[in-house]
Amino acid sequence: MALALIASYPCSPSAGAEPGTLSVDLELVLAVDVSSSMSLSEQRVQRDGYVNAFRHGDLARAIGLGAHGTIAVSYLEWAGANCQRVLLPWTIIGSYADARQFADALAIKPISAQPGTSISGAILSAGDLFSHSRTVAARRVIDISGDGPNNAGLPVTPIRDRLTGSGITINGLPVSLRRGGSNAFQSYGARYLDLYYEHCVIGGPDAFVIGIDDLNLFEVAIRQKLVREIAGLASRPRLASYLAGGPVFDCSMVGTAAR
Repeated sequence: MALALIASYPCSPSAGAEPGTLSVDLELVLAVDVSSSMSLSEQRVQRDGYVNAFRHGDLARAIGLGAHGTIAVSYLEWAGANCQRVLLPWTIIGSYADARQFADALAIKPISAQPGTSISGAILSAGDLFSHSRTVAARRVIDISGDGPNNAGLPVTPIRDRLTGSGITINGLPVSLRRGGSNAFQSYGARYLDLYYEHCVIGGPDAFVIGIDDLNLFEVAIRQKLVREIAGLASRPRLASYLAGGPVFDCSMVGTAAR
């Protein structure tokens, strides 16, 4: 397992590394929400979901299906506009043993929480990581999870459009838990966050959203999402909300439902 030299200090910019030419099937940034709107128990379930996904045989099998049989992965935690940190730097995974080593390294990292939800800051930082990956891949994907809309930093949609315009795919894992201590679920409405991610956050080739509204479904949803990204499976037909003439969704207004 090879690690690129990227700093992982709390809420600090990533250090640079000279790009390389190692060919992999996928460069994947896991951009994970650690905003304080999620309780410690929810944060733990989320972290365990990623750890167990990389320990699962389905992930290694999906990696093995690629032309090179390897992927590059980086794990980024984010919260407010100035809070993004690389918890695990770029890691080359080409076997089940590599995947387990990545999972073990993630499992021992401390869990922290920070105020604010800046999706724009998260995807900007994630996009910057690609220039430091030391790899070359046909596909570049940002996998972003979050339990609320963008409420800090720059507007998210122009940043999304800039990154997807460069060929990056952004997939979403909106977390809408119905219990206290998560994301004021009742104030947003049952499908608000899924719709927000569909309209305002995701984009690029075969982009998709998998929403989570049950704490018990975290692990399965994360594993399914990662396998789908790694295997490069085509996206399902888009929801009706994407179609021309469909409902209007205002990405600049937090808590505004489609109308």
